[in-house]
Amino acid sequence: MPAKDIYHNAVKNALIKDGWIIIADPYFLRYEDAELYADLLAEKALLAESEGRKIVVEIKSFISPSPMRDFENALGQYILYRDILELGQKDYQLYLAVRDTVFNTFFQRKSIQAVVKRHQIEFLIFNNESEEIISWIK
Repeated sequence: MPAKDIYHNAVKNALIKDGWIIIADPYFLRYEDAELYADLLAEKALLAESEGRKIVVEIKSFISPSPMRDFENALGQYILYRDILELGQKDYQLYLAVRDTVFNTFFQRKSIQAVVKRHQIEFLIFNNESEEIISWIK
């Protein structure tokens, strides 16, 4: 089982505060001979649907001395998880959870924005101190 990110509980609590139910912590991804773990699987009931909306959340801290290296790892993991979900025909939306301070600095760089747009990364932006979701970005 993988180690939990230092902001794991902050994101989990933020999702719960926002009305999400945590279904799996961690969420086991499998396709053919690939076996991986994403951080969370959560569900939120929607009034118009009999089944709720399910999301997979991968949490990244961006605390190493090199945010670019952190981004390389996060991007690779995000793309791999998204592909495994799609190949397994899971209709779950994948989100990369990052702190608001990281999103408002590192992710505003033009080069990073171009890569994010190219790979269509979806974000869950959270505040680790208040344990709240700040925004969802598609």
